[in-house]
Amino acid sequence: MKKFDRGHFKPYLSKRNIIFISVLLIPIIYTLILFIIDDSEQYQRLGSANYQENASPLHCESGTKSGALGKTFGEESRDGIKYNVRTPSNYNPTIGHPLLMVYSPAKANRAGNEALTGLTYKATKAGFIVAYADHPELSPTSTIELGTIPSLIAKKWCIDQQRIYLTGHSDGGTSAMALAFMNGTKHIPKAIAPSAAGINYQDLRNVSCPDPLPVLIMHSINDHLFPGYGSESSGWWAYCNKCGTIPEKMKNGCFAYTNCANGVKTWYCEGNKLHAQWPEINSIMLDFFKSSN
Repeated sequence: MKKFDRGHFKPYLSKRNIIFISVLLIPIIYTLILFIIDDSEQYQRLGSANYQENASPLHCESGTKSGALGKTFGEESRDGIKYNVRTPSNYNPTIGHPLLMVYSPAKANRAGNEALTGLTYKATKAGFIVAYADHPELSPTSTIELGTIPSLIAKKWCIDQQRIYLTGHSDGGTSAMALAFMNGTKHIPKAIAPSAAGINYQDLRNVSCPDPLPVLIMHSINDHLFPGYGSESSGWWAYCNKCGTIPEKMKNGCFAYTNCANGVKTWYCEGNKLHAQWPEINSIMLDFFKSSN
């Protein structure tokens, strides 16, 4: 798990972290158990999309997309980052789909990431194609490589490239956020929802703001590895999105900055889990993405 550094994504280590090792062990062990699950039907279950409800203006010609319906394993980027793809159980290859790209925490693989997040069923039922990528050693170069995966998927599956959504946990959250402001990749996402990302205000203060973008930051008040990073990064995004300075609490428990440029949503959702644990707000995140269309 690394803290973002614009130069080389340096590791984040300090004496303070040692104090919390015993607290972190239980969720880490639990997460590692999930990471070795490669064929769990429970986490790979597909949902049936309602294409009338989730109509897309984009269409692909019949026979032009070779990607299979269902579960596809072991796709690779140019530099060898592997990823798995999940479609709705009734996937229609002529209809443009939103893509949900899920990036992995440190040392995690794509199968463990699918189990950790539990997104497949709800996301495919909501009409998304979902992709889970392995975790490469975090660097600007590998992050850019992660950013090439959506276009690779669009070559084989019918993807609306104006509706690409990025999420991920810890290092995966760092990648999802960095792709949204790095030169050469910030055009990719329609919206982002990073979780437990290792990016704080100090990392962002000299970064040029991208164009206004829907952003949902997920972070825990009990994240002792990256304490307070979520509130700091959400404040930076609110500044970039030209929102009001004081967020308002919503019925779903998240905080929303108001009066943002172009009407983009800028949310901060704070949980109480430890760093290694995924926040259990998948429905909120998927609704956020769908409302960003």
